[in-house]
Parts: sequence; C-alpha cells; structure tokens
Amino acid sequence: MSDALKHECGIALLRLKKPLEFYKEKYGTAFYGVQKMYLLLEKQHNRGQDGAGLASIKFDMEPGARYISRIRSNQAAPIQDIFKQINERINTDLEQNPDKANDVAWQKNNVPYIGEVFLGHVRYGTFGKNSIENVHPFLRQNNWMHRNLIVAGNFNLTNVKELFSDLVRLGQHPKEMADTVTVMEKIGHFLDDEVTDLYLECKNEGLSKREASPEIANRLDIARILRRASKNWDGGYAMAGLLGHGDAFVTRDPAGVRPAFYYEDDEIVVVTSERPVIQTVFNVPYNEIKEITPGHALIIKKDGTVIDAKIREQLPLKACTFERIYFSRGNDAQIYQERKDLGKLIMPQVLEAIDFDTDNSVFSYIPNTAETSFFGMVSAAQDFLNQRKIKAILENQNNLNEDLLQDVLSVKIRTEKIAIKDAKLRTFITEDSSRDDLVAHVYDVTYGVVKPTDNLVIIDDSIVRGTTLKNSIIKMLDRLQPKQIVVVSSAPQIRYPDCYGIDMAKLEGLIAFQATLALLKERNLYHLIEEVYQKSKAQENLPDDEIVNHVKTIYEPFTDQEISDKIAELVTPKDIQSPVKIIFQSVSNLHKACPDNLGDWYFTGDYPTAGGNRVVNKAFINFYEGNNDRAY
Repeated sequence: MSDALKHECGIALLRLKKPLEFYKEKYGTAFYGVQKMYLLLEKQHNRGQDGAGLASIKFDMEPGARYISRIRSNQAAPIQDIFKQINERINTDLEQNPDKANDVAWQKNNVPYIGEVFLGHVRYGTFGKNSIENVHPFLRQNNWMHRNLIVAGNFNLTNVKELFSDLVRLGQHPKEMADTVTVMEKIGHFLDDEVTDLYLECKNEGLSKREASPEIANRLDIARILRRASKNWDGGYAMAGLLGHGDAFVTRDPAGVRPAFYYEDDEIVVVTSERPVIQTVFNVPYNEIKEITPGHALIIKKDGTVIDAKIREQLPLKACTFERIYFSRGNDAQIYQERKDLGKLIMPQVLEAIDFDTDNSVFSYIPNTAETSFFGMVSAAQDFLNQRKIKAILENQNNLNEDLLQDVLSVKIRTEKIAIKDAKLRTFITEDSSRDDLVAHVYDVTYGVVKPTDNLVIIDDSIVRGTTLKNSIIKMLDRLQPKQIVVVSSAPQIRYPDCYGIDMAKLEGLIAFQATLALLKERNLYHLIEEVYQKSKAQENLPDDEIVNHVKTIYEPFTDQEISDKIAELVTPKDIQSPVKIIFQSVSNLHKACPDNLGDWYFTGDYPTAGGNRVVNKAFINFYEGNNDRAY
C-alpha cells in the first residue's frame, strides 16, 4: 500500500500453566514468559509502531508484595524500548544478588515482570495524540486483588458517545470520551458488581472478609461480566484482559471483524492477533492453532481451566479483508495463497489493458507488501504465455525445426524490481512547493530495463488516497518513458470510510470518492449530493438499526471502469508523458480469493454492524458541511 495508512493493533496474551520452576528446569530460565512475550510482540511489529506495552501478574503473592507490573512506551522503537528497560531491571537485580541466580522463588518475589500471566500490545493510533496515556495495556487499580483490571485490545467502537452516556447513567464520571476508557469502565463496573454480589454471598455463608477474598476469585463468572459489559458494544474488537488475582480473557466481536487465534497445551495458553506468530514462536503446527469464535470469549481461570464461552449472538461473519490483503504477516499459509490468488484473478484485466502484448511488457510491484500478489499476477501471465506457445507450436507443427522451436520457447515474462523506496529520505521542509519536490523522490527507479515500446505494469496492495501515486510514484515511473503505465490494485476501489480500526475516517480523503464527485459534476448529476445529505440528516436521530447507507446512491450512476478511469485522470500529474491506466480488483474476485474474510464495507458500503451505517452517513454530513471532524 503506497499510501501511508495506519491500521490494526496487535495483542498477545500468554498464560504459563506450570510453576516457574518448571520453565527454569526445562528451558534454563524463569524469564521464559518475558522472552516469549518479546518474540510475540516483535512478530506482530507490523501491526503497530506508535506504541507498545506489557503487563504481568504474579500469582499468590503475600499482601504488601507487588504482583502487577506494567510498562509502556511511545518511543520510536517501542517494543525494543520496553524490553530494554525490563532487561536492564532484571540484570540489575541479579547483579546485586548474584547468589539468587538460580533461586526462582526469590526472583518471583523480588524481580518485576516474572509472573504467570502476561498481556502485551502493539499500537497503531487511528486518531488522537500518541501520548503515553493512549498506549495499552490500561490499568484500573483497586486494593481488592480481583477488582484490578488490565485491558488491551485491537478495536474501534462506533457508539462511544452512547456508551459514555451509559456510564454516566450508572453514576460514573469517566475522565474522557474515548472507546478505551468506556470499555475499561464498562467491564470494571460489572466486575465491581459481580465482586459485591459474591461478597454478600460469602458473608451469608459465614465467611470472614479475608476468607471471602480467594473464594470470590474462584467464583467470578467472567463470561457473565463480559455479557453485561459488551451488551451495547458496536464495532470490531478483539479485547483482552487480566484480573489481579490471575483470571484472563480475550473476547471477539460478533461479526468476527478483528482476528484472534489461540493455542493450548499442558505448559501454556497463548492468544495473538495472527496465527503464524504462534506457529513461529512456539513451533506448533498450523492445524493445532484455533480461532476464537466470533461473539465468544476464551476465558482462562486462575486454576488453569480454559473456557470457550458465548458472549454475544453471532452476526453474519465479516472478517476484515484488509487483514488478508495487507495488514497480516504474509507467512501464514492461507494468507500467502490468498494474496497470490488476488494477483492471478486480476490478470485478465491487465491483459486487456496491454492488448495481450506480454512480449513488450515489464511487470513489477510496489511496495514490498505487494510482492506476493505480484507472484500470482506473474504466474497467471506465464499461464497465458504458455497457452500462446502451445498455440504457436500447433500452428507450425508441419514446419517445426530446432530454430523455430527455440524462438517460441525462449519467450518469457519480463519481471523487474522497478521501484525502490528510499527509506532514509525524510521530508524535513514543510513549505508546500519544496516539500512536494522532496516527496517526489521518496521512490527511485531502476533505469535501463524498460524500453519506449514497453508497457510498465505495477501492482499495489490497494489505492486509498492516491496521494503517493500522484506526488511520487507515477512521476518516477514516467522517467523510464514507457509506452504506458498500468497501475494495478489487488484490492477494489475504496469508496467508504472504515470505523472498525483502520484510519480511513473521512470520505473526502478517498480517491474513489473524489473521482465520483468529479463525474457527478461532469454529468450534471451533482444534485445527488444534496439529496444524499438531506436523507442522511433526516436519519441523525433514528436508532442505529433503522439507518440506511444513503452514500451508496452517489456511486450508482457510474460503472466501476468509469470511476477507475477518472481516478487515473486525477492521480496523473499534468507533466506526465506516458498514458496512465488504473485497474482495480472486482469485489467478486476479492471474495473468490479470500472466501473466509468477507468484510468488504470499505468497498461496498455493506457495514457489518448497525453503527457502521451511522458512521458513513455522518462522514458524508461532515464532508457536505465542511466539518473536519471524525465520524466516530
């Protein structure tokens, strides 16, 4: 994805099921959990660069002893920063107490971060300042051990204002209107309720307050707490939490928008946002890693019992396709194949664009994340070429000789590494005209491999805003003076904002929306803008489940190709010599390639939750009224 786009956070939860002495004996260290958490977060580094955090809980500590540790960072390399601090603290404690190097009990009692359960997070902020207060995990403290709550998640909720009002009605005074705060306080409120009810139950049984405390921890119904807390959540989420006494959970949204995978054996339970992370870090087979069921929670009790509990009624599954196209690590076997299929399926359109002239075409990709789709596209191009070779041989079978056969078989698909991103280049000047010139040099090109008679075909993951295409990539490609430039998007046109985690909150920033506005003006259909605005305004006070996405109306007069052609026109600088075509994946082919990830609302406007329709209409209202506010 050549456009800068912030995206999904990553979570990692690890529960050690054996005493720490076991890991010391088997793996040589009581810091086994800390080491594995470092790997789990680093292997999800692709999901977050704005911040990282880690929390740990020690079981069965004496009153007065610290049992919760938390560290967060918003430095440039946050994962390395937090583990550097942890490592320095551990080394300092051991250097000062060299006789305790093999004393696991002492280490647990005296060294932070050595515990039985861990929760880590890597963050991409979708909006808001990147202050340390916005970095997960979040901590809600209390002197009652089981009222301590630690939460981290990969989520965005569409109805934060409503949830905030719910908390106020419950008598709370939240410190800010943010989904992280409302989620934390919602869970915390019903946790407090549950603890209070259980205390009264224990008291009626004749237990003292001290005797009641561990009994409350045993009896806590985490599923019931989550059902009550999440009842009105609207959005996409994979929410993880720890309670001070040692219970842990991860719960997913009912439509399965946000991913979560887990693995369990007799030593550990681990949950992450991506399957191959677990495969790599713990060296376990693909088929032993399970997906948390949408609408369910994986609950790990302090005694090690693992429960799969239904929390919400499941909605039609709409797992985010951007997870497959771009955000997830590509070493997952299914994701790798799906990305290749995206490239294969779009090849017929590419062949039409180059008039089936593969002899005079050079194929490449940008950025590196598009490489797998590129492999699929080239594979399909090779299949086409092979069929052409067979046809040529059959047509000349009566006149075949070694030279003719050699000529036919020697023809190959031409692939090159054309575009190279200069990672060291920084746009340090903010004045617009000077900055634009610098931006145009963020990418460099390979000279001498493209002839003036060649089509230059470049595949990208997706085209969101088109800014980098216009300001940098197309200008650079034009220096090679090809016959034409064909930019291929392995994703369909992005027409609608996302409200479940990806930073696509404003309609006017989307190049497909801009192209459609231009077409409406050209065809004297701009009155549709006013009509959609009035219909959207009329729905502002309706319940979410009665709201219709009226923004779809503005796209209906045009074919996909008409919008693609207008996008090509908008992203082509005036001084470009080579003609530019842009090809987008079709939604139907997207679903063929990614059959289990059918979340396509940013392409189709079919939002998986009721709140999504409210968000898209609000985004349109903001556009029409000139408000620079976010729609959620």
